Amino acid sequence: MTIQRFETGPRMSQVVVHGNTVYLAGVVAGTAADKSVTEQTQDILSIIDGHLAKAGTDKSKLLSATIYITDMKTFGEMNAVWDGWVSAGNTPARATVEAKLAAPQYNVEIMVVAAK
Repeated sequence: MTIQRFETGPRMSQVVVHGNTVYLAGVVAGTAADKSVTEQTQDILSIIDGHLAKAGTDKSKLLSATIYITDMKTFGEMNAVWDGWVSAGNTPARATVEAKLAAPQYNVEIMVVAAK
């Protein structure tokens, strides 16, 4: 089976497609870094939409999601955005973990796997 990689760097690829499965690296906010959890989550989900489209799929085909937040007190704030974005009836298996992220300006990181 062919493996496709998008936005590949020396350490990782942002998107990897193997067969009919699409793997995204952890996505953090771009323009919303240092902003609220709400704004970071909105930014991240927009980036995820773009990555999935590039791989020929969309959020209705999500299989799993892992969400990292720096403070579990913001779980509800992040979920308010997630719940408005995720495809109704097509919700993925999901885990949310409190963790220290790679840089202090990030409060949310989301990694997903989707089918094509």
